[in-house]
Amino acid sequence: MPRDGSQARARLRAAALELYRERGYDETTTAQIAARAGVTERTYFRHFADKREVLFDGEAELRAILVDAVAAAPDDLAPLPVMVRAFTAAVPLVLANRAVAQQRAEVIAVTPALRERAYAKTASLADALADALTARGITRPTARLAAQVGMAAFDRASRSWADDPSLDLNILIAQAADEVLTLGST
Repeated sequence: MPRDGSQARARLRAAALELYRERGYDETTTAQIAARAGVTERTYFRHFADKREVLFDGEAELRAILVDAVAAAPDDLAPLPVMVRAFTAAVPLVLANRAVAQQRAEVIAVTPALRERAYAKTASLADALADALTARGITRPTARLAAQVGMAAFDRASRSWADDPSLDLNILIAQAADEVLTLGST
């Protein structure tokens, strides 16, 4: 039976997170991560380009969910409500990965190289959302603005949710988008 590598990837992700939390990112090598995961360093590099990428492995799945939700939104929906729908579609993935995401965020917060990569990944997601909005006929400048505002609203919602996990992330996303609409009011 052929192996797809998903188990090795999962072990590598878990091992990296454990080691980064125990020793720190800078003090951890890919060889140590591979050894902890029970694979060779060569196997590590078949799955991940460098030791930063192991912490951002779920980005492709998140990107697909967001872009698919934008494409599936009703044609008459304005850009901001499309963003709300997209981020709401991602809530099950966010909920499923909550524990790992919290630990990952702690490691990223204390590691400049990982913060830089996180910013780049966020910008890449915003670009993908803008591309998806442009494909819906939204002008590029408006699509970029809507994607960036959507990302900011989602960040606001997810930070509130991290502070109080009893809150409903779907509601927080909608509230953040509503708050955006009030920013121009007096």
